[in-house]
Amino acid sequence: MKKSDASPDQPASELISKRIAELGDWRGETLGRIRKLIKQADPDVVEEWKWMGTPVWSHGGIICTGESYKDKVKLTFAKGASLPDPASLFNSSLDGNMRRAIDIFEGEEVDEAAFKALVLQAVALNGSGKSKASKKAKS
Repeated sequence: MKKSDASPDQPASELISKRIAELGDWRGETLGRIRKLIKQADPDVVEEWKWMGTPVWSHGGIICTGESYKDKVKLTFAKGASLPDPASLFNSSLDGNMRRAIDIFEGEEVDEAAFKALVLQAVALNGSGKSKASKKAKS
């Protein structure tokens, strides 16, 4: 991938759009599709540009980051270890105490409804002030 000519003075939403366009392949399409799902799930999401060029989506704290690598798009949920994942979307960074990630490879699709539910759960967890999910199951 070529080096971005993004200016730090640009709004994060523009920088993310530029990154998606620069990728110009399945990774850009995937990141764009994920971005759309995040915004559909949480219209109040805040887009940020951190850590030398990483798209970040936040609401009351970080929901997830969207990184692109040569062979995958990685969505890292900051508090993923505390989120229920009944659809088993998390497939990476499973050993950590906090984060969980979803690695998407070329040709793979993400269950849109399950992903949106995960985003909403992350927003709710950020708003709760808790870092760990309750051990008691809610019925």
